[in-house]
Amino acid sequence: MSNVKTAAKDKVPIGQKAAFGAGHLVLNLLPGALGFFMFFLLTAFGMDPFLAGLLGGLPRIFDAITDPIMGFISDNTKSKWGRRRPYIFVGAILSGILFAVLWQLDAENSQSYNFWYFLIFSLLFLIGNTMFATPLVGLGYEMTSDYNERTRLMAFANTMGQIAWMVTPWFWVIIADPDLFADQAQGVRQMSMVVAAACLLLGVLPAIFCKGIDASHMENRKEISFKTLGSNMVDLFKGIAQVSKNKPFMRLCGATFLVFNGFQMVAAFSFYIIVFYMFNGDYDGAGTWPAWFSTITAVLTAFAVIPIISWMSDKWGKRKAFIYSTVISIVGYVLKWWGFDPGNPWLMFIPVPFMAFGLGGLFTLMMSMTADVCDLDELRNGMPRKEGTFGAIYWWMVKLGQALALVLGGLVLKMVGFISDAPTQTMETMTNLRIADIAIPSITAALAIWVMWNYSLTEARAKEIKEQLVERRGEL
Repeated sequence: MSNVKTAAKDKVPIGQKAAFGAGHLVLNLLPGALGFFMFFLLTAFGMDPFLAGLLGGLPRIFDAITDPIMGFISDNTKSKWGRRRPYIFVGAILSGILFAVLWQLDAENSQSYNFWYFLIFSLLFLIGNTMFATPLVGLGYEMTSDYNERTRLMAFANTMGQIAWMVTPWFWVIIADPDLFADQAQGVRQMSMVVAAACLLLGVLPAIFCKGIDASHMENRKEISFKTLGSNMVDLFKGIAQVSKNKPFMRLCGATFLVFNGFQMVAAFSFYIIVFYMFNGDYDGAGTWPAWFSTITAVLTAFAVIPIISWMSDKWGKRKAFIYSTVISIVGYVLKWWGFDPGNPWLMFIPVPFMAFGLGGLFTLMMSMTADVCDLDELRNGMPRKEGTFGAIYWWMVKLGQALALVLGGLVLKMVGFISDAPTQTMETMTNLRIADIAIPSITAALAIWVMWNYSLTEARAKEIKEQLVERRGEL
């Protein structure tokens, strides 16, 4: 266990943790709601499945481009409110408003009109969301310089972020309820405004209450203007090149890519297994079991798993905590073979506490370790600090992998013989699907452990780097 106590000046006050956590709730709620709402493009607005796929994929490509640009801008911004907070404030407002506008579709409009309306406002929404999300992540990396306090901050934020995943699985139940809305289209329009209002109100809190490092005397920041656009792009690519040479950071990206996207590839499989294996294609019989499965997972992740992982990190260090939590998640994946029992649906919750260690440990620990990596980069490459760039590239890897996982997940469904419009599936198909549901995330998790086995940025090394930076900056 670490014997180093966190200095008072490095502790993040509970109010700031709560505000930062509110930002993370929004960070999870917006994409979570977007994912569930996309289902209704087909059922409520009659969108062609291919066009709906384009509306899901094209904005992701645009999003991958804007993230590093926003990271570079926020790293080099000079303002009396700091480098991140102005963008978080404006981005939260834009994200909320544009999310609501995005879903004001009408089934009576032509398919072409709805396609272009949704595509244009998706791009505008993503600009606002990137303006909010990328600086928020960067702000979290700089709120404390203490090795263990970083983990506690990220644990707190990710606990609040899990609230979004307790809520979003129920959107499809609420929107499709004829007692609440005249039709699904009306449900989507009205629920989008509820989500938007919540995101706007919660999203501005980090901008108002959270404090990053004092950047007033930070050297070597680039001028951001239309006149310097060309040189800014050159500097951006130089910064990305520097980040890509940071071996500890690339290990974090590789492990995240494997764990998260192994999980994402099979994320929808649980729904299909519950409906077609446990209830033999009877959607009414399956009822709200899939929603409860997702909600219980989020509850256990937030209030049981993340606190345990924070304790593990304090006791054994972040690398070992990641390895142990990932091993536990593999146990959970294997237990799904016995948990999905047609004779007793309650058994499906047995693997959940074990599986929750996967993503619960991943983002709590990886975000904390990325903050340590930012210190290493400053030591090697000097100012300005690049929290925004590191955060943008990390999440770019996540989004790229997520897009790939969605494609590969569909390929796996095709390979096992799953027929989407069939009322039931063959026993051979369901057996193969259940094997894939266990094998894919288990294998990718094991590979992630291998990637992180020789991760070198220990607590002792992080403390040594911090002392060198304090001496270099002339801080007391």
